[in-house]
Amino acid sequence: MAGLREPAGTLVIGTMESITSYRMPPLLELFHHRYPRVQLSLRPSLCAETCQALRHGVYDLGFLMEQTTEHQGLETAVLAQERLVLVASPSHPLATEQRVTTEALRQAQVLATEAGCAYRELFEAELSTGDGNPVGFLEFGTIEAIKRGAAAGLGVCLLPEMTVVDAVRAGELVILPWEVPFTVYTQLAWRQGKRLSRELRLFVDEAMRTMAEEKRQMVSA
Repeated sequence: MAGLREPAGTLVIGTMESITSYRMPPLLELFHHRYPRVQLSLRPSLCAETCQALRHGVYDLGFLMEQTTEHQGLETAVLAQERLVLVASPSHPLATEQRVTTEALRQAQVLATEAGCAYRELFEAELSTGDGNPVGFLEFGTIEAIKRGAAAGLGVCLLPEMTVVDAVRAGELVILPWEVPFTVYTQLAWRQGKRLSRELRLFVDEAMRTMAEEKRQMVSA
Protein backbone atom coordinates (compact mmCIF):
# COMPACT_ATOMS: atom_id res chain seq x y z
CA MET A 1 0.00 0.00 0.00
CA ALA A 2 3.07 2.24 -0.28
CA GLY A 3 2.27 5.50 -1.97
CA LEU A 4 -1.47 5.14 -1.53
CA ARG A 5 -3.64 7.28 0.72
CA GLU A 6 -4.26 6.04 4.22
CA PRO A 7 -7.39 3.84 4.46
CA ALA A 8 -10.29 5.95 5.71
CA GLY A 9 -14.05 6.05 5.96
CA THR A 10 -16.90 4.35 7.81
CA LEU A 11 -17.76 0.67 7.41
CA VAL A 12 -21.26 -0.29 8.52
CA ILE A 13 -21.21 -3.90 9.65
CA GLY A 14 -24.12 -6.08 10.68
CA THR A 15 -23.17 -8.46 13.45
CA MET A 16 -24.50 -10.60 16.28
CA GLU A 17 -23.78 -10.88 19.98
CA SER A 18 -21.46 -13.89 19.76
CA ILE A 19 -19.34 -12.16 17.10
CA THR A 20 -19.45 -8.72 18.72
CA SER A 21 -18.47 -9.95 22.18
CA TYR A 22 -16.07 -12.77 21.37
CA ARG A 23 -14.60 -12.08 17.94
CA MET A 24 -14.72 -8.34 17.29
CA PRO A 25 -12.41 -7.06 20.06
CA PRO A 26 -9.16 -8.13 18.30
CA LEU A 27 -10.43 -6.67 15.00
CA LEU A 28 -11.49 -3.44 16.66
CA GLU A 29 -8.12 -3.13 18.36
CA LEU A 30 -6.26 -3.81 15.13
CA PHE A 31 -8.20 -1.22 13.14
CA HIS A 32 -7.92 1.30 15.97
CA HIS A 33 -4.14 1.11 15.96
CA ARG A 34 -3.28 0.26 12.35
CA TYR A 35 -6.07 2.03 10.48
CA PRO A 36 -7.18 4.85 12.80
CA ARG A 37 -9.08 6.68 10.05
CA VAL A 38 -11.35 3.70 9.39
CA GLN A 39 -14.43 3.81 11.61
CA LEU A 40 -16.27 0.54 12.23
CA SER A 41 -19.98 1.04 12.89
CA LEU A 42 -21.42 -2.19 14.33
CA ARG A 43 -25.16 -2.85 13.96
CA PRO A 44 -26.48 -5.77 16.07
CA SER A 45 -29.10 -7.78 14.20
CA LEU A 46 -30.30 -11.31 13.54
CA CYS A 47 -28.99 -13.06 10.44
CA ALA A 48 -32.21 -12.62 8.44
CA GLU A 49 -32.24 -8.90 9.23
CA THR A 50 -28.57 -8.60 8.28
CA CYS A 51 -29.19 -10.27 4.91
CA GLN A 52 -32.07 -7.90 4.18
CA ALA A 53 -30.01 -4.86 5.15
CA LEU A 54 -27.14 -6.01 2.92
CA ARG A 55 -29.42 -6.46 -0.08
CA HIS A 56 -30.77 -2.93 0.38
CA GLY A 57 -27.33 -1.41 0.84
CA VAL A 58 -27.93 -0.41 4.46
CA TYR A 59 -24.90 -2.42 5.64
CA ASP A 60 -21.56 -2.67 3.86
CA LEU A 61 -20.73 -6.08 5.32
CA GLY A 62 -22.49 -8.52 7.60
CA PHE A 63 -21.51 -11.44 9.78
CA LEU A 64 -23.74 -14.51 9.45
CA MET A 65 -23.81 -17.80 11.34
CA GLU A 66 -25.92 -20.09 9.19
CA GLN A 67 -26.17 -23.66 7.99
CA THR A 68 -26.21 -22.56 4.36
CA THR A 69 -23.39 -20.59 2.75
CA GLU A 70 -25.41 -19.40 -0.25
CA HIS A 71 -27.79 -16.49 0.18
CA GLN A 72 -29.91 -14.89 -2.52
CA GLY A 73 -28.50 -11.58 -3.68
CA LEU A 74 -25.35 -11.89 -1.57
CA GLU A 75 -21.75 -12.99 -1.90
CA THR A 76 -20.06 -14.64 1.05
CA ALA A 77 -16.66 -15.54 2.42
CA VAL A 78 -16.76 -18.52 4.80
CA LEU A 79 -14.57 -17.74 7.79
CA ALA A 80 -14.92 -21.00 9.71
CA GLN A 81 -17.07 -23.97 10.51
CA GLU A 82 -18.44 -23.04 13.92
CA ARG A 83 -18.18 -25.72 16.57
CA LEU A 84 -21.31 -25.88 18.70
CA VAL A 85 -21.27 -27.48 22.14
CA LEU A 86 -23.96 -28.44 24.62
CA VAL A 87 -23.08 -27.23 28.12
CA ALA A 88 -24.51 -27.37 31.61
CA SER A 89 -23.52 -26.97 35.24
CA PRO A 90 -21.17 -29.67 36.59
CA SER A 91 -23.99 -30.51 39.03
CA HIS A 92 -26.58 -31.09 36.28
CA PRO A 93 -27.91 -34.69 36.15
CA LEU A 94 -26.73 -35.09 32.53
CA ALA A 95 -23.18 -34.02 33.41
CA THR A 96 -22.36 -37.54 34.69
CA GLU A 97 -23.68 -39.37 31.62
CA GLN A 98 -21.25 -41.10 29.27
CA ARG A 99 -23.53 -40.24 26.35
CA VAL A 100 -26.42 -37.82 26.17
CA THR A 101 -29.26 -38.77 23.85
CA THR A 102 -31.64 -36.49 22.02
CA GLU A 103 -34.50 -38.14 23.90
CA ALA A 104 -32.89 -37.17 27.21
CA LEU A 105 -32.63 -33.58 26.02
CA ARG A 106 -36.35 -33.54 25.26
CA GLN A 107 -36.92 -34.10 28.97
CA ALA A 108 -34.46 -31.40 30.06
CA GLN A 109 -34.93 -27.67 30.50
CA VAL A 110 -33.23 -25.94 27.58
CA LEU A 111 -31.93 -22.39 27.83
CA ALA A 112 -31.81 -20.58 24.50
CA THR A 113 -31.19 -17.41 22.60
CA GLU A 114 -34.09 -15.51 21.09
CA ALA A 115 -35.99 -16.94 18.12
CA GLY A 116 -34.37 -16.18 14.80
CA CYS A 117 -30.93 -17.51 15.72
CA ALA A 118 -29.94 -20.18 13.18
CA TYR A 119 -28.46 -22.74 15.57
CA ARG A 120 -31.32 -22.27 18.03
CA GLU A 121 -33.84 -23.06 15.26
CA LEU A 122 -31.84 -26.12 14.14
CA PHE A 123 -31.65 -27.32 17.75
CA GLU A 124 -35.37 -26.76 18.23
CA ALA A 125 -36.14 -28.75 15.07
CA GLU A 126 -33.88 -31.58 16.26
CA LEU A 127 -35.70 -31.80 19.59
CA SER A 128 -39.16 -31.61 18.03
CA THR A 129 -41.22 -34.72 18.73
CA GLY A 130 -43.21 -34.44 15.51
CA ASP A 131 -46.54 -34.40 17.34
CA GLY A 132 -47.09 -30.70 16.81
CA ASN A 133 -46.05 -29.77 20.33
CA PRO A 134 -43.06 -27.40 20.22
CA VAL A 135 -40.18 -27.88 22.62
CA GLY A 136 -40.33 -25.33 25.42
CA PHE A 137 -37.20 -23.21 25.49
CA LEU A 138 -36.43 -20.81 28.31
CA GLU A 139 -35.25 -17.69 26.47
CA PHE A 140 -32.60 -15.34 27.81
CA GLY A 141 -31.68 -11.95 26.42
CA THR A 142 -27.95 -12.50 26.07
CA ILE A 143 -25.40 -15.29 25.81
CA GLU A 144 -23.86 -14.22 29.11
CA ALA A 145 -27.27 -14.55 30.77
CA ILE A 146 -27.69 -18.03 29.25
CA LYS A 147 -24.28 -19.09 30.56
CA ARG A 148 -25.05 -17.79 34.04
CA GLY A 149 -28.40 -19.57 34.04
CA ALA A 150 -26.75 -22.82 32.99
CA ALA A 151 -23.99 -22.42 35.60
CA ALA A 152 -26.71 -21.92 38.23
CA GLY A 153 -28.25 -25.26 37.25
CA LEU A 154 -31.30 -23.94 35.43
CA GLY A 155 -30.79 -26.12 32.37
CA VAL A 156 -28.64 -27.03 29.36
CA CYS A 157 -27.75 -24.79 26.44
CA LEU A 158 -26.26 -25.08 22.98
CA LEU A 159 -23.75 -22.35 22.17
CA PRO A 160 -20.72 -21.72 19.95
CA GLU A 161 -17.67 -23.16 21.66
CA MET A 162 -15.86 -19.82 21.52
CA THR A 163 -18.45 -18.32 23.90
CA VAL A 164 -17.99 -20.92 26.66
CA VAL A 165 -14.24 -21.67 26.59
CA ASP A 166 -13.45 -19.53 29.63
CA ALA A 167 -16.40 -20.83 31.65
CA VAL A 168 -15.46 -24.45 30.90
CA ARG A 169 -11.83 -23.84 31.87
CA ALA A 170 -13.00 -22.21 35.10
CA GLY A 171 -15.15 -25.22 35.94
CA GLU A 172 -18.39 -23.23 35.84
CA LEU A 173 -19.73 -25.26 32.91
CA VAL A 174 -19.03 -28.69 31.41
CA ILE A 175 -19.45 -29.86 27.83
CA LEU A 176 -22.03 -32.64 27.62
CA PRO A 177 -21.35 -35.67 25.39
CA TRP A 178 -24.04 -34.98 22.79
CA GLU A 179 -23.11 -35.14 19.12
CA VAL A 180 -24.50 -32.06 17.37
CA PRO A 181 -26.20 -33.37 14.20
CA PHE A 182 -25.95 -30.16 12.19
CA THR A 183 -23.29 -27.67 11.17
CA VAL A 184 -23.24 -23.89 10.95
CA TYR A 185 -20.66 -21.63 9.35
CA THR A 186 -19.51 -18.17 10.33
CA GLN A 187 -19.45 -16.02 7.22
CA LEU A 188 -18.95 -12.48 6.01
CA ALA A 189 -21.44 -11.36 3.39
CA TRP A 190 -21.98 -8.37 1.11
CA ARG A 191 -24.38 -7.41 -1.65
CA GLN A 192 -23.92 -9.41 -4.84
CA GLY A 193 -22.05 -7.42 -7.48
CA LYS A 194 -20.83 -4.87 -4.94
CA ARG A 195 -17.31 -3.67 -5.67
CA LEU A 196 -15.37 -3.96 -2.45
CA SER A 197 -13.41 -0.86 -1.59
CA ARG A 198 -9.87 -1.18 -0.28
CA GLU A 199 -11.20 -0.62 3.25
CA LEU A 200 -13.83 -3.37 2.91
CA ARG A 201 -11.27 -5.77 1.47
CA LEU A 202 -8.94 -4.96 4.37
CA PHE A 203 -11.69 -5.84 6.83
CA VAL A 204 -12.49 -9.14 5.08
CA ASP A 205 -8.81 -10.11 4.97
CA GLU A 206 -8.19 -9.20 8.61
CA ALA A 207 -11.34 -11.04 9.73
CA MET A 208 -10.16 -14.19 7.94
CA ARG A 209 -6.68 -13.86 9.45
CA THR A 210 -8.11 -13.34 12.96
CA MET A 211 -10.35 -16.41 12.64
CA ALA A 212 -7.44 -18.54 11.45
CA GLU A 213 -5.34 -17.39 14.40
CA GLU A 214 -8.16 -18.14 16.84
CA LYS A 215 -8.50 -21.64 15.41
CA ARG A 216 -4.76 -22.26 15.83
CA GLN A 217 -4.89 -21.09 19.45
CA MET A 218 -7.86 -23.32 20.30
CA VAL A 219 -6.16 -26.35 18.72
CA SER A 220 -2.94 -25.71 20.63
CA ALA A 221 -4.88 -25.24 23.88
